[in-house]
Amino acid sequence: MFQQLKTAVSGAQILFVAFGALVLVPLLTGLNPAMALLGAGVGTLLFQLCTGRQVPIFLGSSFAFIGPIIYSMQTWGMGATMFGLFCAGFMYFVFAAIVKWRGMELVNRLLPPVVIGPVIMIIGLSVANAASNMAMGRAGGQQVMPYETSLLLAAVSLATTIVVSIFARGMFKLVPILAGVTAGYIVAALLGVVDFAKLANAPWFAVPQFHSPEVNWAAALFMLPVAIAPAIEHIGGVMAIGGVTGRDYTKSPGLHRTLSGDGLGVCLAGLIGGPPVTTYAEVTGAVMITRNFNPVVMTWAALFAIAMAFFGKFNALLQSIPMPVMGGIMVLLFGTIASIGLKTLIEAKVDLMEPRNLVIISVVLTAGIGGLEIKLGSFGLAGVGLCSLLAIVLNLILPRHAATHDGIVEGQDL
Repeated sequence: MFQQLKTAVSGAQILFVAFGALVLVPLLTGLNPAMALLGAGVGTLLFQLCTGRQVPIFLGSSFAFIGPIIYSMQTWGMGATMFGLFCAGFMYFVFAAIVKWRGMELVNRLLPPVVIGPVIMIIGLSVANAASNMAMGRAGGQQVMPYETSLLLAAVSLATTIVVSIFARGMFKLVPILAGVTAGYIVAALLGVVDFAKLANAPWFAVPQFHSPEVNWAAALFMLPVAIAPAIEHIGGVMAIGGVTGRDYTKSPGLHRTLSGDGLGVCLAGLIGGPPVTTYAEVTGAVMITRNFNPVVMTWAALFAIAMAFFGKFNALLQSIPMPVMGGIMVLLFGTIASIGLKTLIEAKVDLMEPRNLVIISVVLTAGIGGLEIKLGSFGLAGVGLCSLLAIVLNLILPRHAATHDGIVEGQDL
């Protein structure tokens, strides 16, 4: 009995570590935080079902989909966006099939660092403008909160997040987003800009509001390439947790099974109206610190997340967080995502003196940041989806070596 209680407490601790990032995505994209909790909980259980509960991984809301969800919601609406997210889950099954068939060799050929790096950078940079506007209290081109107050709240949440991420130790180092949101919320409450009326009127128990998908193939084709980056991130996440526990999960239960489990979670999110899920580095860090490698801990974390989805007042509390508080977090978050893309290029030693590499990265960055869009009738492709497609095609058609003017061949295969 005591051991079970200890495991349950460890599960609650895992949810606490993942919580800030988990609910941040729906708050930024306009989705229901309760559905994010429900999707993360059920998604993690589906993942454990696929992997025989062998891998200590918790699935939370994916940052890679923030920009695409915002764009899709504005372009096609909620139902179509959910259909696109549901379809994006099938990209994981494609990767799982490729890994099962050919191992990682074909994946690495189609998606080398010169492709993945700039695409990840675009995931962060394409929505940088939205982060700045939220930090300044602007929405839809209008000043919806006082400018000075907005900047103060954004600065408090940003500064707290930075301080915790750099100077905190142990478990506290794993919750910088939660710390930043909490500090910003407290200051906002002291300044009187938090609306507590909805919180007071919210019921204690409330069934999360489901939102069914509506078939829209344009939204689906837009979302499919977006799943490439988090699918690759998943592979890195599985290898990382394997390094912590000393087990090779790519062999048992197998990378194809972990990818399929993650894909099921993404599909579920699209069916119920929540954000897609992915593996969390914060959770891997928590596992490393606590040295608790028991996957049952993740089962408890999932069950707690599901229970919290039905806590009406808690959902209302999340939705009462002022926009600039979230904006301050986003300023750091989106820049961090872009930095991860840059890190991918640096670690792989991608040679920017080689013309083909320079062309791929330059085209992707300009098209993504500049908002290039390709329209064919009612079908449109833009953002991360277009950038992913451009990067993959350029990588496949451009020659692997480029000759200099004096005829000397230089460059390296990637």
